[in-house]
Amino acid sequence: MKYLVGDIGNTLIKVSLLNENFKIIKNLSIETKKIKESKNCDYFFKSLLKKDLNINILFSSVVPLIFNRIKLAFKKRKLKVIEIKDLNLKKLIKIRIKKVNQIGSDRIANAIGSFNKYKTNCLIIDFGTATTFDIVKKPGIYEGGVITPGINHSIINLKQSTALLPKINLKSDSKCYGKNTKDAINAGFIWGYQGLINNIINKISLTSKTNYKIILTGGYANLFKKYICKNPKVDQHITIEGIIKIYRKLII
Repeated sequence: MKYLVGDIGNTLIKVSLLNENFKIIKNLSIETKKIKESKNCDYFFKSLLKKDLNINILFSSVVPLIFNRIKLAFKKRKLKVIEIKDLNLKKLIKIRIKKVNQIGSDRIANAIGSFNKYKTNCLIIDFGTATTFDIVKKPGIYEGGVITPGINHSIINLKQSTALLPKINLKSDSKCYGKNTKDAINAGFIWGYQGLINNIINKISLTSKTNYKIILTGGYANLFKKYICKNPKVDQHITIEGIIKIYRKLII
């Protein structure tokens, strides 16, 4: 028996095929806009839809339109697609938020995945379409977090809003200032986000009087690792691992 889990984001959809022991055997990333534009979206998942696949498929999703399209397409294959918030997540984590429906499912999955794996107070920084900071404390309490503009979209918006500034590909070997326009923009994003990230980490730590294990995930996790204080850990599978934990505890 194999299992399928995934995370639907605004930019990317990440899907993992699991073996009978819930170990990842295959990963697939699809641009979200491709699913939106396609008339036959299950085509993109064809390589993962095995004959011995469990009927229940679990996703976290922050894009309801795409989730519903995938759900409908998989239903035609007699597969049941479930969103993690449709399950009783309180059995796995205490959520100290008034309106749980306003929290991104990926952020809850990050919190569950991190605490389950590291068994300590964690601050998860996810470099996605937005850059998010999420706090989970012992003995498994989600406390909330911070949302800031995503790096890629900020770069794109800068280009679109100016007549002469170019779009850049962010590089890690940045000096504190540039001698040309591209290097100046690169320095602005590297040092600007370094300051933003470290300031938020320090603010959260001081306000809550707690030391956290810093977990980095998402597109720029490896690039920013060396710029972040407190010896962060890059963990690119933490969202999927959280969804796997939810599947094993609340579906099986």
